[in-house]
Formats: sequence, C-alpha cells, structure tokens
Amino acid sequence: MESKLFTPFQLGPITLRNRTIRSAAFENMCYNNKPSQDLFNYHTAVAQGGIGMTTIAYAAVDRSGLSFNGQLWMRKEIVPELKKLTDAIHAQGAKASIQIGHCGNMTHFYTCGQMPVGASNGFNLYSPTLVRGLKINEIHQIAKDFGNATRLAKQAGFDCVEVHAGHGYLISQFISPYTNHRKDEFGGSLENRMRFMKMCINEVIQEANKEIAVVVKTNMYDGFKSGMQLPDCITVAKTIESLGVDAIVLSAGFVSKAPMAVMRGAMPLKTLAHYMNPWRFWWLKMGLALVGRKMIPTVPFQEAYFLEDALKFRKELKLPLIYVGGLVSRRKIDEVLNSGFELVQMARALVHDTQFVNKMQQADENYRNGCKHSNYCIARMYTLDMRCHHCVDNLPASLQKEIEKAEQQG
Repeated sequence: MESKLFTPFQLGPITLRNRTIRSAAFENMCYNNKPSQDLFNYHTAVAQGGIGMTTIAYAAVDRSGLSFNGQLWMRKEIVPELKKLTDAIHAQGAKASIQIGHCGNMTHFYTCGQMPVGASNGFNLYSPTLVRGLKINEIHQIAKDFGNATRLAKQAGFDCVEVHAGHGYLISQFISPYTNHRKDEFGGSLENRMRFMKMCINEVIQEANKEIAVVVKTNMYDGFKSGMQLPDCITVAKTIESLGVDAIVLSAGFVSKAPMAVMRGAMPLKTLAHYMNPWRFWWLKMGLALVGRKMIPTVPFQEAYFLEDALKFRKELKLPLIYVGGLVSRRKIDEVLNSGFELVQMARALVHDTQFVNKMQQADENYRNGCKHSNYCIARMYTLDMRCHHCVDNLPASLQKEIEKAEQQG
C-alpha cells in the first residue's frame, strides 16, 4: 500500500504539508510562564526537521491552571513573543499549534497563586496538596478562559489549538468519577460530568470561528479500576465529535494516578530525584526513595502501544483521528496511517532527533529513530528543560547506568 506519510492533509481550515505532528509533550522551557529562546530554538528546529505541525505544549488558560513555573500562561503580554515563534515555524514550512488547558488539582499554591482547585474537594497525593472544588461561577469563568486563550492564540499566529481534555487535568477531572464527586449539574451521570468539557470546547470553537483548526486530546481510558473505562470514553469521544471539532487525539492515562500509562516504560527515579531541589522537595525525594516504584509502577513499552485500543475508537467515529503513543519507526507510522488514522503525533522521537521526519523521508521504509525510551527526558522535564540524555554533557555515572539499564529493557 502506498504511504500516506508525506502527502498533505486538510485539517479543518488549514493544510499540513505531511501527516506528522509534534505532540504536546511538556518542554519546561517557558521560564516565568512566558516564551523563551530555548522554546524558540527547539520548535523552529523541529519545524526545520520536516514536521507537518509542531505543538507548543500546555499553555494554561489562567494562572490557577499552572502546574509548573516553566509552563506558558496565556495572557496578552506574551502574544508578541509567541508571534515571533509562529512566524519562525511558518518560515520553515510547518504549521504551529498550541495546547491549552488547566491542570486543576495538580499544582501548588506557590505555583498557581491560590489553593489548587478541581472538580471536587479532596487531597492530591501527586502534588501533594489539599484541593478545593470549583464554584459554579468559577466553572463558567474557566470555560470562558478557554475561549480567551483561543483568541490570543489566533492573534499570535497559531494555526491550531489543541484542547487538553485528558490525562487527569481539569477537564478530565470533571469527566472521571475518580475525581468528580459533585452533586450538582456538573456531577453524577456521565452526561453531567461532560458538561464542563462541552462548555470549554464550545467557547474554543466559537473563538476559532473556522479560521484556525480545533483538535481535542481525550482519554481512551484512565488506567485504573475506579477511573473511566473504554466504553464510556467512546461516549465522550462521540460527544466531542458532535461539537464540530476538526480532529481528536486519542491518548490514555491519569498523570496523578497512572502516569506511565500515558508514556509507557519505567520512570527513571534516580534521574527524577537527582534534578529536584533538595531543600524544596526533600519530602518528595524521600518518598521516591521509599515507595517510588509503587507510586509510579512500570508499564511495559511496545511500539504504537495505543494502537489496538485506538482502532476501537476508529470504528465508532467518523471525524479525523490523530494517533499518538510510541512511534519511532517509518514502518509502524505507515501501519498506523494505513489503519485509518489521518495524522500521527510523536514527541520523544523528536526530543531525541529534531530531524526525524526529514530522515524518514530521505531513507527507506525501514528507518528507525534512535530513541530507546529510557524516559530520561520525562524525568528531567519535571525540574529542567526537556532534553535527551545524549544532548547532556557529564551525566553522573549513576544516571548513565540507570539509562543503560532502561534502554536494555526497552
């Protein structure tokens, strides 16, 4: 079957030069919550490397939605710098997307400036922190913030916005019965639990006004018994489709409960602890040493690990679907595209090598990226900028040993 990989694709009002998208994996390069030269350099390198569209990861729609100091916070004063970034991406022939979202309960007071909020009152062990359930007027305001973030994205020259409705962030905290214990119109039945999601997406679609593309990232399952399971997630995806978005990104996992269901493989705990501030995060470093593997258990990696479940959604949905999850080879990408998915997303392969797409085009169908999924980049990004270990000089011997062991297992 002839490859679709390097054929153009019409995504709503925009045309991508090929079927590849740099997925919205957190870069931790937006120091003080605004664009940096590091962010500019990385995404322009990915664009120069042949990607169809690159996604700037996780821009909080409001300060309360920030979970890291290195995340974007969408506000008027950063629009000019974002415009420089999108202009540079466009100059390389790629399109520019931005993922917008709200982290909900996965933050701290010192990051978001207030007591963390979520669908319901509770305690988030991941942070750890007490969480306050949102009031009705706050729910409506955050939905409007999604629309405002979309308007700013248009002003900054983005071609697409990706609404983050998965991975245990605020929208999926409303959708999941694990985190939503509300007794009002935003809780109880699945229809009620989807109400906030629909409000946010409708605000985005209205502001996009068919001038830029709108895609939504949603879960196929949460990854644990008390969370959302696949049949209900299909219902969620059908609801998203009915709202008129241009595509859906199919992912899975709940960062605060089943983080490796999102990424697969093992979290390199020594690396994670090594980069943490020993005074600010002493309690977390101790917890990782004592019960880290129980809190973040390994989930076996295999290439295209979401494909089997994603195909179940493909049978139920008509709109374009974007596959993400474990793509590192030309052969597997072709298999995914030939299975009925219109576009593919990847991140770790492009952290390892920003020229991955160009190299696939120049080589034969057997070309494979050098990423071996040690997940060093993932562990590092919680403290520093996301970077592959082969781009870091003078790694401590203990971290190098951990990386080598993980690559052998992968």
